[in-house]
Amino acid sequence: MQNSKNLSLEPFFNLSMDLLCIAGFDGYFKKVNPALIQLLGYSEEELFSRKIREFIYEEDRDLTARYRDNLTNNVPLVNYENRYVCKSGEIIWLHWTSIPLEDENLIYAIAKNITHKKKLEKERIDHLVKLVNKNQELKQLNYTTSHDLRSPVNNLLSIFGFLDFSKIDDTDVLETLDYMKMATEGLNKSLNKYVDLLSKKDTAKLDLEEVDFKLALKQVKLSISSLLNNANVTFNVDFSALKGVQYNINFMESIFLNLLTNSIKYARPDVAPVISITSRVEEGRKQLIYTDNGLGFDMEKFGDKIFGLNQKFHHNGDSKGVGLYLVYNHITSLGGTIAIESEVNKGVTFTITFK
Repeated sequence: MQNSKNLSLEPFFNLSMDLLCIAGFDGYFKKVNPALIQLLGYSEEELFSRKIREFIYEEDRDLTARYRDNLTNNVPLVNYENRYVCKSGEIIWLHWTSIPLEDENLIYAIAKNITHKKKLEKERIDHLVKLVNKNQELKQLNYTTSHDLRSPVNNLLSIFGFLDFSKIDDTDVLETLDYMKMATEGLNKSLNKYVDLLSKKDTAKLDLEEVDFKLALKQVKLSISSLLNNANVTFNVDFSALKGVQYNINFMESIFLNLLTNSIKYARPDVAPVISITSRVEEGRKQLIYTDNGLGFDMEKFGDKIFGLNQKFHHNGDSKGVGLYLVYNHITSLGGTIAIESEVNKGVTFTITFK
């Protein structure tokens, strides 16, 4: 009966455009379908004769091994992405779903080639970095130009202050000087106004409302419910001390979204994510405290770079270096601050203080 079942599945296994394989708990491929052979470029004999680890891109090997240990402990692996090296030397991205069968000491896995998607994401991030840098350069140019122009204008005003108009008899000259003085004063006012506008946070365009933490978090959790369920996330939430703040709802949801997805992305492979979110009012300051039990950061090494654009702190190929940058900008653009405490493999705590 078992042989009959295997024969009926053989055409599906061989004809599938998805990448299918069966691996042993010993770390070797036991069966691969033609699509996987064609993509990697190795022969079936080459794939069976070497440990799977050897085909994985070097930077992804250790993290993949930690997840593979979970598989051998009968924990399914869902939505995992890593890189493989083809025989040609090309590096490709694969998205895996793997199910262990403990009684057979086998892992049944299906993968999709997402290399093109990853290239598009990288291009998008590269464009974002360039735009942000260019925007910063233009802002700095505006600051510098408007600031530096004020000095010669003030000098002109000082000169007009030194002039004794009572000693000038020519009415045409007096009229011209008067026009010049008024024009200089107008230019000075315009420059001062422009510098003030540049110095102010651009919050006028943002719609602020009373944002309920619980509702905002609920909305975000619904949007990534599958991701949270697959990661087996446990939440400890308490907003009793402060139910919400006057804020921009889109910013708040983006803050929750990026913190949650980071906690999942940088969870320890052998420990399910536990996320605690609480609010408080301390010395009149309204705060939100977010804590997870993930990989954490080496604060001595990376402490001053954590909120920078395009910064990466773990050997995780899926890292974009954008999430915490967005969180930081959402908070500081509305006059708030964010502090971080962390240790490697002991998780991270973010303390957000609202204006």
